[in-house]
Amino acid sequence: MEYFTSLILLIISEILILGLALFLKKEKKSQLKTAFNFVLLFMSIWTIASILQIVFQKTDIDPFFFEKISVFGVSFLPVAFLAVGIIFSKTKIKIRWYHFLFLIIPIVSIILTITNEYHHLFFIQYSINMNNLITGKYFIIHNSYTYLLYGIGIFYFIKYSIKNSGFFSKQSLLIILGISIPLITNLLGGLSIIKMTMYMTPISFSFLAFFFAIAMFKFKFISITPIAMQNIVDKMSDSFVVLNENNIVTDFNKTFVDTFHLSQNKVRNANFVDLLKVIKIENEARNIEDAIKKVKSTTETLYFDKEFKIGEQFFNIEISNISSKGNFLGTLILFKNVTQHILDIQTIESNQEMLMEKERLATLGQMIGGIAHNLKTPIMSVSGAAEGLHDLVNEYRNSIGDPEVTLEDHKDIANDMETWIEKIRSHMSYMSDVITAVKGQAVTLSSEQSVNFTIDELIKRVNILMKHELNNNLITLNVNSNVDLNLELNGNVNSLVQVINNLISNSIQAYNGQTNKYIDFNIDSTPTSIIFAIQDYGSGMSKEVQNKLFKEMITTKGKNGTGLGLFMSYSNIKAHFNGNMTFESEEGKGTTFKIILPLK
Repeated sequence: MEYFTSLILLIISEILILGLALFLKKEKKSQLKTAFNFVLLFMSIWTIASILQIVFQKTDIDPFFFEKISVFGVSFLPVAFLAVGIIFSKTKIKIRWYHFLFLIIPIVSIILTITNEYHHLFFIQYSINMNNLITGKYFIIHNSYTYLLYGIGIFYFIKYSIKNSGFFSKQSLLIILGISIPLITNLLGGLSIIKMTMYMTPISFSFLAFFFAIAMFKFKFISITPIAMQNIVDKMSDSFVVLNENNIVTDFNKTFVDTFHLSQNKVRNANFVDLLKVIKIENEARNIEDAIKKVKSTTETLYFDKEFKIGEQFFNIEISNISSKGNFLGTLILFKNVTQHILDIQTIESNQEMLMEKERLATLGQMIGGIAHNLKTPIMSVSGAAEGLHDLVNEYRNSIGDPEVTLEDHKDIANDMETWIEKIRSHMSYMSDVITAVKGQAVTLSSEQSVNFTIDELIKRVNILMKHELNNNLITLNVNSNVDLNLELNGNVNSLVQVINNLISNSIQAYNGQTNKYIDFNIDSTPTSIIFAIQDYGSGMSKEVQNKLFKEMITTKGKNGTGLGLFMSYSNIKAHFNGNMTFESEEGKGTTFKIILPLK
């Protein structure tokens, strides 16, 4: 009955081992998985040999024959377990030649077991019942070495379970508990404290397989390998120090000593206030010391609202309380290196000023071109009208005293003069509108002014300023307003005109030089907003450009564009009108931009 029970338990153990092996096939390849596979392999050899020993116990086969098989698993298993413990603690190891020295005693054990009948160094008298087992002189070496490797492996698990929290600790404790059961069982049996057979040890290892299974399925033992905490903190780009209640440095990372060019001996157990003098921020020592005192009584982190310049680098300093269950343990001081951030901001500000200036000059250049074209025609018309008036004046002067010139002739001359004057007045009014619009656009580049303006006034300004560019590219702007032209809006009309003109210019360029095209400028409204839509039927925008639009300064014009146009337009609408901009675009079919402004 006892052998039957042992057989059942051994079969269950082997099933667990095979189940774990199958589960591992789904895991990604890693050193930990490889080492763990060897643990399962050697456990399986040991278990199968024990099963066969029971099955064939009533045959003529010597039971010791199966011991010669199980010794392969028994001898190599502690080496594999040690490897799992080391890899668990270090995540990954580089295999060196001296690691193979660990295999010397297991190999000797195997050789001496196989050849035992010639020297009896391993067993003097072999028996399945451990109380009747008489071991040889070498068995002590084998046993001591086995327990040593298991002990070191467990040490690694315990040490790095303490350094890592959460699931890592729980899974490690499961592994430790699992390996402790066969070790304790085997130790008690070896000391004859309990009566047991040779099968009890592999059976007790089934508990190891059971706890390993829980660790793997519940806590992803193989999938999530804890990394030594010191390795993590030493790889951090930020520096930190830990102080005790007396402001003495008890811990720090490698980044701290490297950043401030210190030696570890001078940092450890140093007074932090004195250390501040060494790293040359003693002028802020009092403020930092006060902050350390403050965080000792609170769980909040204290942030300084300025950057500390240390040498050629800039740092933000954070000070936090380290406590457990309300008990103060120490103070964590984090030095966050923001040097690159400061340099990036300076570069961005410098580049932004250059880009803004370039965009202003481009806008002024565009306006100057518009002025030249828009004023050229009326000036020529005024010049022609003045020439006509000059001719009429000469005609009138010559008619004075001429008896052939009747009263009706004088009236005709006066009517002709009035006609020319009316034309001059019309052209001068147009030029005045152009100058007003251009002046407003020039002013908006350097100042902001909110006024009430109508939809009609907005459309006129857009038409005046875009007339030259539209005519020059043979593009027609179709204005379709579905709102009252006298509807008033409040804001910087010049800024809004600039945004709309920029969108129209983009639409013109979307046709890539094609002529006789048109752009729709539609104005609609909802109960809460007014919508200006500029739609073209040109090349459209790629998905890459669409994904970046409004988020960064991007241009589709190559070296001819700054990328500021749409970026500034979006920012203007957001900041000055509390509105929004959206777009729809499809490559080869065109683009529609919508400006959505809230109504009062």
